[in-house]
Formats: sequence, C-alpha cells, structure tokens
Amino acid sequence: MHHFQYKNSELFCEEVPVKQIAENVGTPFYLYSHATLRQHFRAFDDAFGDVNHLTCFSMKSNSNLSILRLFYNEGGGVDIVSGGELFRALKAGVDPKRIVYSGVGKRAEDMEYALQSNILMFNAESSQEIFLLNEIARRLGKKAGLSIRVNPDIDPQTHPYISTGLKENKFGIDINRALEDYTAAAGLSNLTILGVSCHIGSQLTKLSPFVDSLKKLKNLIRILREAGIHVQYLDLGGGLGITYDKEEPPHPREYAKAIKAELDMKDLTVILEPGRVIVGNAGILITKVLYAKVTEDKTFVIVDAAMNDLIRPSLYGSFHGIQPVERRMRRKVKADVVGPICESSDFLAKDREMERFDPGELMAVMSAGAYGFSMSSNYNSRPRVAEVMVKGNEYYLIRARETVDDLVKGEEIPDFLVKTVL
Repeated sequence: MHHFQYKNSELFCEEVPVKQIAENVGTPFYLYSHATLRQHFRAFDDAFGDVNHLTCFSMKSNSNLSILRLFYNEGGGVDIVSGGELFRALKAGVDPKRIVYSGVGKRAEDMEYALQSNILMFNAESSQEIFLLNEIARRLGKKAGLSIRVNPDIDPQTHPYISTGLKENKFGIDINRALEDYTAAAGLSNLTILGVSCHIGSQLTKLSPFVDSLKKLKNLIRILREAGIHVQYLDLGGGLGITYDKEEPPHPREYAKAIKAELDMKDLTVILEPGRVIVGNAGILITKVLYAKVTEDKTFVIVDAAMNDLIRPSLYGSFHGIQPVERRMRRKVKADVVGPICESSDFLAKDREMERFDPGELMAVMSAGAYGFSMSSNYNSRPRVAEVMVKGNEYYLIRARETVDDLVKGEEIPDFLVKTVL
C-alpha cells in the first residue's frame, strides 16, 4: 500500500499533484510520501510489538535526514555501516543508544568516532576487527559493546550481488568458528559482549531462509551460554523484500509470525534492520521526457534522469514500474527508457511495453525509495537531484538540488598548472 494514486487521470502523492511539484522544483527529483513511510514503519514495528525489540532502520537504503528523523520519532533506531552514516544519524537527532554499527570494513577512525559517540554496539565481522576494537576502546578508556556477525551459510534465494549469508560472501564470521572468536573476545578487557548478529541478504521473498538462519543462531546462543557467555541482543538483520513487478513477498506480519514462532528465548531483545521494505515503495523518481527516438530496431524514450540518479536497473537489471504522471488515451509501444549518460548501460527500463510518451511529459519511475538517491553519483558531472517529501496537502524540499559549484567543491588547481608555459 502506498499513497501515489491517480485522481482524475493525474498522479498525486497524498493530496498534492506531482505535476505541481515538478513545476516548482524541476526534474529529476525523488518524491517521498510521509504517510507511506510512517505506515510502513508502523506495520513492521507493530508486528513485533509483543516481544522486546528495537527496529533499527537500515540507513544505507535511504539516508536522508528527514527520513531518519521520521523513523526515530516513531521509536526506531538506525543500522549504520560507515562513519559518514553515523554523522548523518547524529545530525538527524538519533539517540546513539539506538545505533548499531555493522559493516565488514570499519576504519579505525570511524570506530573511534562511534565509541566517542557512545553507540549501542558494534557488529564485528572478523577476528582482527575484534582485537582492533578492543585496542581503540582501551586507548579511549571505554568499553565497546560487541556483537559478532556470523555467517550461517544460508542461501537467501535472491540476486547474487545482494546475497550476504553464504560461505563465499565476504560478510561475517563462519558460524562454526564463532565460539572461538567469542571466547577470545570474552578475554579482552575493553569489550562487553552484548549480542549475536546475522544478515543473509536483501530483497528476500521467502520466509524459509530467515527461519533457517534463526535456527542456527539459536543453537549458537545455546553453545555460548554453555560456555558461560551470555548475550542480551539477537540482531536478525533485515532483507525482507517488496513488490517491484510480480514478486509476492510476505507481509511484515507474516514475517514476524514466523520469527516469533521459532524464537523461544524470552530474555533476548531482538534487533531488526529493515530498509527496503519500509522505504522502497514509499518513494518514486520523477523525470521529464526529452526526446523519443525510433530506429529500425528499437524505440528509445530519452529522459533527463539517468543511471547516476538510479543505478539499480544498470547494476542489477532491476525492474521499476514506469507510469505517466498524466494519463490519457495512448497507444502501447515497446521501448527502452534511457538517460543522457554516455554508457549503453544507462537505462531505467529495457524492452518494456509501456504507454507512448511525448517530449515534455513527466514520467514516474516507481518503487525508487530504497537504494535510489543513496546510490546516486555525479558521473558525467551531473549534479545530484532534489528530494521532496509530501505530508498531506503540503510538500517540503528535504534536499536541495546540487549546483554545478557543488561538483567542484574541494577541488583545487595547483599553482604549477595555473602558470602559463612559454
């Protein structure tokens, strides 16, 4: 369920016509529905309302300050994977004790920043990281809350680029050697063991991989307790998928029901790290058609958004629905929706049957709220786009469009290049 609906053949976000926003903000831009974001967060969080839990939004999916603040106001925390994400979370006003630091390659300076900020805990992913974290904490005179991310060797049955729970993936510590690392960590004076963590992948559309993973985690916790190592938190990660095209992922309440049926450890606080399932269908990308080009073999709809704005189709071959902002009687065509980038991989839709678009028309690229702006870039020296949030009958610019001056911020030409060569 989302709040992007047609009224009298015109696409609205909640109570605001999308065309009106485009006229004032320009294109391309990302557009989010406040009502959808809040509804999706509550649907997920409330599904676990009868167990001790903390919903830590996976901010790599969307790190806009306004969105982080919205979820924090709803009682959530955040899952971060870099010092930059920590900075953004704190800037949004998130309580550090609702922040969990994941990621396979944490830098020493980022660990120090997180320790100084008094975050809840680190999800460590290697033996060397555990020892480094202890050393940094010792130097700062602090104790670091530690959870070890284990790799359960579970096939998440998703795209291989977003699979993270198989042995060949770079993430986590082999669950079969986890006891060894926990024992070593327990002997380090500046670490406090708090939890067990696991994340097996993204855009999962079946419940069985989650349940299979949980079974292995429960067995590990029993082994740890027998060894005298008691944990307070069980971090189940995220990964629940959404509908982009014809997928039929389970509803959050079905996911919660399956997890709670398997979870029989009442003394644990469950940490959940949803991302895509909350923001994916709460955001769209609005772009303007520049040209329609017809060749002997193909029809191309050329728009002002590109792979630097939304890279998922180019990177994963991902599907995003294409809709006109204004409906009218149109014939169907089979076309590629492409952008201005100088790459053949610059497309938003490929060989797609869609309604015919004319130059100047607005197009909505659906289900773009997750891994849209957060994965965007300045490739081809294109300023990154604006972000807008609608609440009821009002809209708010929550990120200004970059300018060409932003493109060269921080760059400097050294004197030896400025001097004229005779």
